[in-house]
Amino acid sequence: MHKKIMLLGSGELGKEVVIALKRYGQFVIAVDAYPDAPAMQVADQFEVINMLDGAALDGIVAKHQPDIIIPEVESIRTERFYDYEANGIQVVPSARAANFTMNRKAIRDLAALELGLITADYRYATSEEELRAGVDAVGLPCVVKPLMSSSGKGQSIIRTEADIERAWNYALDGSRGDLLEVIVEAFVEFDYEITLLTLTQNGASTLFCPPIGHRQERGDYQESWQPTHMRPSLLKEAQRMAQLVTESLGGYGIWGVEFFIKNGDGEDDGTVYFSELSPRPHDTGMVTLAGTQDFSEFELHARAVLGLPIQKIQHLKNGASAVILAPEGIKAGAAPLISGVEEAAGFPDSDIRVFGKPTVRPYRRMAVALASGEKTESTEALVSRAHEVARCIKIESR
Repeated sequence: MHKKIMLLGSGELGKEVVIALKRYGQFVIAVDAYPDAPAMQVADQFEVINMLDGAALDGIVAKHQPDIIIPEVESIRTERFYDYEANGIQVVPSARAANFTMNRKAIRDLAALELGLITADYRYATSEEELRAGVDAVGLPCVVKPLMSSSGKGQSIIRTEADIERAWNYALDGSRGDLLEVIVEAFVEFDYEITLLTLTQNGASTLFCPPIGHRQERGDYQESWQPTHMRPSLLKEAQRMAQLVTESLGGYGIWGVEFFIKNGDGEDDGTVYFSELSPRPHDTGMVTLAGTQDFSEFELHARAVLGLPIQKIQHLKNGASAVILAPEGIKAGAAPLISGVEEAAGFPDSDIRVFGKPTVRPYRRMAVALASGEKTESTEALVSRAHEVARCIKIESR
């Protein structure tokens, strides 16, 4: 088994996917919009193109003739995937899945309108005037997101009418690609949110990783922990919803399915709200690099892509992750200078991953700190330790 695999998007998550694929002897071409991206540093070959340029995308596919295409970012002409799939190229998880999930409009309408999953009330807007109408419909406070973005870019909360213009402009600035449309959602007063890593396989059962809790700032995750405590009935409902949507989209791989849980610890039954879905490893799932499972999310993704069956996913220990960001005032575009690794390495049952991004900008994710412990150790203590490790690392510009 020796496949030629094209990775579209070469950030830190893609880097871990390449490492997992190389351990199975695969040949990988890493593609991104800038040179020396993290995944390029461990791949066999690389290409630098604008993946929103359909002709350029067609050109490198024709040049390399991959057996498998793995999309890892949103800013891709995903409609081209249907042709690639029709010509015998395996698209991960599938052309339909990649095309739907790269756009919040397609996946939200699938979940809410076609599958009947519970979601926040929502509207779409292609202008500031339409956004104002959407805010009137869903009420205040509400959340505005670009239809195409990642890692929280362009997301904000509207609390008063005075916030609408700022939210519209911020969403457009954070939008990936050329899609100038936003979604406005009613604010869900949830108790906590989870990522449910869901593994779909060719000829084998759909499996679920232990649920991952996480905390966000500026729409981007800051820390995650696994497992997160939730009632079995609510976990079962989240699994049911995740299986419904992944089966509808089709294909094989790991999916990051996000849910809001309301009244999860109350006396009533609670409510599970479908939020979003990524057809690839999820940033909050970097906690699995701490050895919480027998296979990390990246290893699970690689095995599913290659058709290697997984019988079960074993929870081995508890874990936590804490991101390490470039500081607010750092010079954008400068090369990074990273220090404190030796001090960080002195903590027990912990580790760090430096992503190797060639440049910095304020709040750019540059590394992650990991902590692990026995199943009896509280995830709160592990999150605290992960942050202690993270504070040792300093990000400066050269």
